[in-house]
Amino acid sequence: MVARFPPPVVPLEIAGERLRERGYAVIEPDSIATLASSNVDALQTLAPTWDALPPDTYLRDGGRYRHRRHSCFVVEGDAIQLAPHRAHWQPLDYNALHGGMHRWFEPIESDVANDPAFGGLLRGLGALFATIRPEPRWYVEAHQFRIDTAGGVGRPTPEGAHRDGVDFVAVVLVGRHGIKGGETRVFDANGPAGERFTLDAPWSALLLDDTRVIHESTPIQPDDGRDTPGHRDTLVLTYRARAFQGDD
Repeated sequence: MVARFPPPVVPLEIAGERLRERGYAVIEPDSIATLASSNVDALQTLAPTWDALPPDTYLRDGGRYRHRRHSCFVVEGDAIQLAPHRAHWQPLDYNALHGGMHRWFEPIESDVANDPAFGGLLRGLGALFATIRPEPRWYVEAHQFRIDTAGGVGRPTPEGAHRDGVDFVAVVLVGRHGIKGGETRVFDANGPAGERFTLDAPWSALLLDDTRVIHESTPIQPDDGRDTPGHRDTLVLTYRARAFQGDD
């Protein structure tokens, strides 16, 4: 039996205030749907696309537990522009395990990238983050992740507790199936304060000010009594002002 700590959910109306105060906020599915100018049912129609994610072949720990797609967008007010497909790159300062590598992942499928709810979410989060750090334009990297337990253990953050080198991050839980673990941990980047909890409601989300906090998710294992592998699906959106990482 693994204890789960409930997420510290706040209403959307004070999510910005909580981000300013603590550097992070957790919001429920209805709040994510509101940001997307949509509804949870419309978001949920995207969930089956996580079944078709290609394997991540760049894992330096030798694992085969991660599948992903990656695309980049420029969000300027209500306008969203799909950027030319590019490698995902982070400096070693932010990712000691995979930093310095140009990792080319398959792009997010057009049915997802062009979906109104998906686009609405990119715009809505950008508008929320702009209330904290006013910027006219966000450079957004979108990652569809599936972490599975086919090998016994899956690691959502094999690099450990980290920052991403951006301004803001949204970690949206798409679903958990047949697993235990996957606890979210958030720490003050400049002090001892921290919090741990488990996101379990599909389309709930953790919003992070990446300049102020460090985050990680603990490994997952098959749920007790299950003979088949489980998985954890997330949509991770990073928002950066001025340029994509590696372009400045």
